[in-house]
Amino acid sequence: MLTQLRIRDFAIIESLDLDLEPGFIVFTGETGAGKSIIIDAVELLLGGRADTNSIRSGASVAIIEGSYTLDAAIKEPVTAILEREALLDDQTQIILSREIRREGRNICRINGRTVSLALLSEVGQWLVDVHGQSEHLSLLRVREHLDLLDRYAHTGDLLPTYQSSYHALRQVRSSLHELQKQEQDAARRADYLRFQINEVQGAKIQPGEDQVLREERTRLANAEQLAQLGEQALASLTGGHGQQISAGDALGQAVEALRALAKTDPSMQPYFENGQGLVDQVSDLARQVRAYREKVEYNPHRLDEVEERLSLLSSLKRKYGESLEEILEQTRAAEKELEGIEHAGESLQSLQEEEQLLLDKLSQLGRQLSALRREAGVHLSVAIESELEDLRMGGARFGLDLQWKDDPQGARIEDRRVALGPSGLDQVEFLVEPNPGEGLKPLARIASGGETSRLMLGMKSVLARADQTPTLIFDEIDQGIGGRVGAIVGRKLWRLTESHQVLCITHLPQLAAFGDQHYRVEKQVHDGRTITVVSRLSAEARIVEMASMLGGESEPNLVSAAELLQAAQQQKRPAS
Repeated sequence: MLTQLRIRDFAIIESLDLDLEPGFIVFTGETGAGKSIIIDAVELLLGGRADTNSIRSGASVAIIEGSYTLDAAIKEPVTAILEREALLDDQTQIILSREIRREGRNICRINGRTVSLALLSEVGQWLVDVHGQSEHLSLLRVREHLDLLDRYAHTGDLLPTYQSSYHALRQVRSSLHELQKQEQDAARRADYLRFQINEVQGAKIQPGEDQVLREERTRLANAEQLAQLGEQALASLTGGHGQQISAGDALGQAVEALRALAKTDPSMQPYFENGQGLVDQVSDLARQVRAYREKVEYNPHRLDEVEERLSLLSSLKRKYGESLEEILEQTRAAEKELEGIEHAGESLQSLQEEEQLLLDKLSQLGRQLSALRREAGVHLSVAIESELEDLRMGGARFGLDLQWKDDPQGARIEDRRVALGPSGLDQVEFLVEPNPGEGLKPLARIASGGETSRLMLGMKSVLARADQTPTLIFDEIDQGIGGRVGAIVGRKLWRLTESHQVLCITHLPQLAAFGDQHYRVEKQVHDGRTITVVSRLSAEARIVEMASMLGGESEPNLVSAAELLQAAQQQKRPAS
């Protein structure tokens, strides 16, 4: 429900703040006063097209903001959208806003955060329906006709059961499609996978092997130099090759001197022990260098083997991965894929059997849904035609175009295959015949104006319980109708408030008399500029306003206005 509407610098509205309540809200005023501008502002909050020409002269930006309470009927889908977009601040309220800037920027916000126009529209369509001089008509959206019919028909658990099976069928068919696609080139793919697996397995790769081989290649390629350096190091440590004294001997002599010092001066004992440790380390180092030197050999044959192995590993890396570990991982994946291809036939048969079971189930559920809808459609047509007769459209007819479409992949119904949709077998569209002899035509193609509004009203009266939109706006629904029908329209609009908030722009006092809130819209000139002013009327002011609507504030008109209000209250009382 729309609880607050704030408009700044939009068309001839300089500043407007409306606090709206539940019930039937009427707006009256002379033509051109700005009544429809208020509706235009609301439509911008629903994702309507913005125009910089709508910015008030002298202003740089127009701002429209609406606060809505989330009625129980729409709370779940709206909060789901808000949670998806991380915009949910309050489970019971939402604020939409729109800024139109002179330089062309158009800013949409939900709960204070900037969003796309598409998202604003996605949320807005759940909150308000605008009828009359508008394109934002939920009943004209053919895609919603089936949903409205289902809610009117009270399909209960039947529809969710169908939808669950339909979702399962889509998953099965998706898996089938992938398998069938794979099957087309399975032989070629399998050959490639076997070649990859055999090539990698034949190489007998060991993780980290390439690093070890590179180190060995370095040693083999530099064997002569390494041997010479090893000899030099060993000679320095142990003597030989012209060395007068080895590092070990020199260190041993120093340790013997330290031993003697320690005997005379005990404070030197730690230095002696450190020296003895160094002697041991030099001895170990000499053994290690000797062992390394003995392993160093010039082996051209082994070097060729290492080079060949590294070349093979490099080739495998170019084909299957940047590292040996990645190659092995890719090979395990290839083995798994090959196994899947080799068993694809079994999986394909299993999925085809599952597909057929689901098709049979959907065929049964779809026929049950269709029968329920056809029966509900008959009752719906009778009820809407009755409403239209009250609205002086007694010759109008309402019908449903409920069809099945053929699809070779659909459910088998007797001797045909019928297309499956997410909500059943049926393709549904509302049809109307506004005037006798014209024939039933799609609702989306009927003429605009008051006739359309009355058709919408008649349908809304019947579908009110099925329609979840909390706020309905009727823009000049009284076009082309007289005062007597105006009273009927007013009562019907008021009755819609049992499940909706209803806003209506009207020129008929007979209709306005049913309003729970009454606003007068008028133009005033302040400081040489025209602005729109909206005032909520008291009981006394309503009589004066309605007298003006009847032709002037004469005594007879004032009396007639008071009588209209009293009659409307009497008609409202039994239903309250």
